[in-house]
Amino acid sequence: MAKITAAEVNTLRKSTGAGMMDCKNALVEANGDFELAIEILRKKGQKVAAKRAGRDSTEGAAIAIVNADNTEGAVIVLGCETDFVGKNDSFVNLATEIAEKALASTTKEELLNADFGGMTVSEKLIEQTGVIGEKIELSAFEKIAAPFVGSYIHSGKIATIVGLSANVDGADEVAKDIAMQAAAMNPIALNEDGVDKDVIAKEIEIAKDQLRQEGKPEAMLDKIAEGKLKRFFKDNTLVNQAFIKDSKVNVATYVKTIGDVTVVDFKRVALG
Repeated sequence: MAKITAAEVNTLRKSTGAGMMDCKNALVEANGDFELAIEILRKKGQKVAAKRAGRDSTEGAAIAIVNADNTEGAVIVLGCETDFVGKNDSFVNLATEIAEKALASTTKEELLNADFGGMTVSEKLIEQTGVIGEKIELSAFEKIAAPFVGSYIHSGKIATIVGLSANVDGADEVAKDIAMQAAAMNPIALNEDGVDKDVIAKEIEIAKDQLRQEGKPEAMLDKIAEGKLKRFFKDNTLVNQAFIKDSKVNVATYVKTIGDVTVVDFKRVALG
């Protein structure tokens, strides 16, 4: 049997994040073979993952990140089972590392298959499931590209990115403000054109039903419902919402304070 040193155990711990005893036991079982020990820890993670597959992973960390020139941004949610784990520094660091790799990915599947220190992101999550003992999964992934992208994270639970049509003086502050707006107000779309037609049809029907109950004449329903729909767009689409820092103007008007600039895209992810 190979002699397992404390230095070898520590090296394996740093590489995998597993506990000292788990690392020592894996090295003993692998007779000192470092790569085999990693495989043993991965298999442990697979077993834990299989046992906890049906668990809810509604806690975790929401991360927003942008590239160096602020032209691309990504948001992810790394989900886990408990708030205790979700707030742990090592878990947040793992989520941040995955978010950085998200900048080079275009889909969730591509991100899960991205290299993560000699394994895929998906394999890393399985490994860490064994280390932590909770279900861990990539719950959400969104990405945008624009002339200027800003971001905002609210308490590690909501992450947003916003794209502006131009990179001008003040873009950084304005993009952050709008990202905060998206986090707080949870708009369903950027503007009217982005609202699903089925949602619009449902809102019109709800409005008409309310008007009928109020005794409004059938001939007037379409016109009044149209007015209610405009109110729905104002409350639920980002550029039409009242700006949270100055309710006298909407978001589109606020953005114009830095020039001929518009909001071109946004993404919002949240725990749960």
